[in-house]
Amino acid sequence: MNSRIKTPVSRTIAVLALFCACFFMFTTVAVAGGTLRVATMGEPASLDPHKVSGTWENYVVGDMFIGLTTENQKSEPVPGVATSWKISDDGMKYTFMLRKSVWSDGTPFTAHDFVFSMRRILLPETAAEYASLLYIIKGAEAINTGKAKPETLAVKAIDDYTLEIQLTGPAPYFLALLTHYTAYPVPKHVIEKHGKLWSKPENMVVNGPYKLVEWIPNTHVKLTKNDKWWDSGSLSLDDLTFYTQEDRAAVQKRFRAGEIDVAMDFASDQIDWLRKNMPDETRIAPYMGVYYYPINSSVEPFTDVRVRQALSMAINRKAIVDKVLKTGELAAYSFVPPGVAYYDNPAEVTWKDMPFGERQKKAKALLAEAGFSPDKPLEFTLRYNTSENHKRIAVAVVSMWKAIGVKAELFNSEVKVHYADLKQGDFQVARAGWIADYNDAQNFLYLLETRTGPNNYGRYSNPEYDKLMLEAEVTSDLQKRSELMLKAESLAMRDQPVIPIYHYVSKNLVSTKVQGFVDNPQDIHRWRYVSLK
Repeated sequence: MNSRIKTPVSRTIAVLALFCACFFMFTTVAVAGGTLRVATMGEPASLDPHKVSGTWENYVVGDMFIGLTTENQKSEPVPGVATSWKISDDGMKYTFMLRKSVWSDGTPFTAHDFVFSMRRILLPETAAEYASLLYIIKGAEAINTGKAKPETLAVKAIDDYTLEIQLTGPAPYFLALLTHYTAYPVPKHVIEKHGKLWSKPENMVVNGPYKLVEWIPNTHVKLTKNDKWWDSGSLSLDDLTFYTQEDRAAVQKRFRAGEIDVAMDFASDQIDWLRKNMPDETRIAPYMGVYYYPINSSVEPFTDVRVRQALSMAINRKAIVDKVLKTGELAAYSFVPPGVAYYDNPAEVTWKDMPFGERQKKAKALLAEAGFSPDKPLEFTLRYNTSENHKRIAVAVVSMWKAIGVKAELFNSEVKVHYADLKQGDFQVARAGWIADYNDAQNFLYLLETRTGPNNYGRYSNPEYDKLMLEAEVTSDLQKRSELMLKAESLAMRDQPVIPIYHYVSKNLVSTKVQGFVDNPQDIHRWRYVSLK
């Protein structure tokens, strides 16, 4: 009797075991479709690629538009709209062969769209804050400063599918620069019809894999698959939803609850808990960027280099990265991070190895020379944008400044307002961050050129610095070019218009069901490569 009972039970267990094995096998395989939910940590100022300037906006527009080149999963430049190109022997002329494609409304896409777009971003009336990134193109700076007509730009459609671009000098980073949103095409036919309203969801036309369907300010942005994109068959995800909330603690709770799949940043004070409880979801990687405090050197008393030097010397960077952040950031004594291509050893401040106690004494002496004393302390406001990390760093820095007799008051605002104020020069000392748009020291150092405009937040202007950077721009010898930029950075580290605090690591939370998210030095992720399992 017992033997007759055991046989069917054994078979049942075997069948159940097989079923469970098959079930788990199939539920861990990536499947087509679904919605990826990403916390970008900031409200976009715009979705017009000629009007954006932040990483939080790049996470959205980078899958709506594609330039001549685009990024792969490692953030390396690969063919985009251009399928191939030729470079002249002197490195100053690029000829691109374009693929036949259409805008999301079915209108044919041609080389003329790039001509229109690059002229548009450079027009003074467009007021594109990032336009100076394209100054390497011949004629770009003259157009952007109102000294020449847009037709003089050296971007020419040879025919509908061949584009020629001439540069002011050889630029080893040019193909990488073209992946940036400043070089994205925009639809002439839609802009001419709708004007400034062209980027509203009901009007917007794109050439990338996903198109805009909804934008509810301070809540979310939603994109859906563009079936007219040339490679739409490769897309796994149907929709993308970007949550713009800036409160890292709240976002982390939503991630733990399964409401968010990817969080682009997290509060550093949570690192011990995350490493213990969510090690597979916690992603920390080297990141090509600098966290810094620009100083408004166009207003008193910050026109005095001694004041700027004192504020920088009094910050204990090692204490910030080791005790405040604890996530592997590198204390920064240069503006350019280590590891940048063609630039082996960034220029550091001369007092880097001075014991911190001696630095504090030197900082006090500099302030005294500048006319400040216990009876007449240096007082100002330090601004930062909403983030637990920024607040904790600011509190630590204010305490360090207090030790040398400086009184600093904290002021917080949301990221969109914060950066708008910085670009207007409406601050004394503030928090900022810069992530490489392309792997080249020029992308950091150009921020301190007089001609850069709004992104030179502190309005630093040094004719010798500008001369060195302009000479580097037209120098083809990579070693000589590097030496020129090194001299320029040395001047900036002497003048301290910016206080480098640390070089970044990327800190993301990524659900284990997300496939295709690859850590990379620029922390740029194109969701077209991602799938859900």
